Amino acid sequence: MNTAPSVFGSVHLGYVVVESERFADWRRFGTDAIGMHHDDISRDVMRFRLDDHECRFLVRRGPAEDVVAIGWHIDDHAAFEQIEARVRAHGVPAVRGSDEEAALRGVERLLRFPGPKGLVQEIYTTPVISSEPLRMLASGWVTGDSGMGHVAITSAKPTLMRGYYNTVFDARLTDYIDETISGVKLKIRFLRVNERHHSIAIAAVRGLPIDPIRTRVQHLNIQVDTLDDLARSYERVHELGFDMALSVGQHTNDKELSYYARTPSGFEWEVGWNPVVIDESTWEPSIHQGISIWGHKPVGQTIVDKLDQFRLGARSLVRPERTVPALSGAGIPDDRQRDAGPR
Repeated sequence: MNTAPSVFGSVHLGYVVVESERFADWRRFGTDAIGMHHDDISRDVMRFRLDDHECRFLVRRGPAEDVVAIGWHIDDHAAFEQIEARVRAHGVPAVRGSDEEAALRGVERLLRFPGPKGLVQEIYTTPVISSEPLRMLASGWVTGDSGMGHVAITSAKPTLMRGYYNTVFDARLTDYIDETISGVKLKIRFLRVNERHHSIAIAAVRGLPIDPIRTRVQHLNIQVDTLDDLARSYERVHELGFDMALSVGQHTNDKELSYYARTPSGFEWEVGWNPVVIDESTWEPSIHQGISIWGHKPVGQTIVDKLDQFRLGARSLVRPERTVPALSGAGIPDDRQRDAGPR
């Protein structure tokens, strides 16, 4: 029986590392369209800020055109050491980040270890606070105790991924969504590590071990402070010619109002407003039918786009998804009766 204290509530999504060669496009996308604060660090590194933390998005030069690492802010040294001990106790290598690597991320006490689907997990205890005033088009972003947003990942092995985040961060199931898109049935599992409705979403094709997404991450989410910020950024994305993936809509489960733009690297970027905040004393997991109450309609999708997705899914059958068996264990299978009732 595991008697170790839980780290739930001490873990917050802190930053994301993106690898790309499209620096000019990323600068325009992040600054002029989404409305974040931008800093050029060197020819090969740029950063975006949402608040007083020095770094929320680190874009480094490289060929992946994808998210390559997720950084988690841990409240204190005790919780940090507990997570490190868990990882090492399962025989998984954990490497201390160098002072230079920590400085680029604007953090102290950096540790990294393997994550599912090749997404490196990084934990740190203290963000470096910048004294430089924010220069950005948005009036503000919601971060704080909830972390800075969420990451959505498609997986052919969702129960193993859920097992991983439960083992490492004591992640809790918030709810499920069942959805059918272009005839493909999806189940999405939403996991939380604090009061934010979810910090990780795991989407899987039901009944088929395929992954229809090229990138490790399907989308990233950040939360604007005001509805006006949402509307203005949506307008800027259109005016600047960036692709819109999904129009404005409202989700069934977290009630967030949002839209999805397509980043220069190909994965999607959700800008949202006003999701529900979880009350641990009353929340019960549930199952929702359909991802949206209204809106979130595909923008500019053609039959060629759909065929490309089917081709990517077929390729995934011969390209095994990377897992971390020591931390995933047998995984956590869905138990509808135990986990959720219809809502």
